[in-house]
Amino acid sequence: MIGRIFRVVRTPITLIVLLAALVWAAHWGYTNVIAPVPPPPPTPCVEQSLPKRQLATSQVYVKVFNGGNSRGLAANVGRALRTSGFKVTAATNTIEKIDQTVIVGAGERDPEVLLAKSFFKNATVRADGRPDHSVDILVGNKYAGYNKGAKKTIAVESDTLCLPSVETASASPTPA
Repeated sequence: MIGRIFRVVRTPITLIVLLAALVWAAHWGYTNVIAPVPPPPPTPCVEQSLPKRQLATSQVYVKVFNGGNSRGLAANVGRALRTSGFKVTAATNTIEKIDQTVIVGAGERDPEVLLAKSFFKNATVRADGRPDHSVDILVGNKYAGYNKGAKKTIAVESDTLCLPSVETASASPTPA
């Protein structure tokens, strides 16, 4: 008798378990299909030789972000940086509200950050440990101005320095 009841109940229970597994798999698949694609990992820097142990503005990749209310400020600063030799890869807005100029780079004492900072009056530095050694420049409502007389090179301690690769230069802008 118990064996007969087990045989009668076994099929519906198996179907319910399989249906539950199918519903769970469909839900898991759907949530993974609609999930945003994760960003690619950042391209690390590449060792580059420095003639005479000097880092030049032409070796520094920067992105300029306007975090204030002045229209076209990032574009104007980007033009000034290009004139000074920097490789400006983007000039756009950011949702982060900025008052004074902020230079964002891998480390506060990195040569590319210090070189970029020398071109701005009253700029502060924010280190974020980025592996590609590019520099973001955030300008805002209290932009103190551009230092046209800044030196276009900075002394470094070695013959090589880890600087952005070519892929970094073509990457899309990412607001700081």
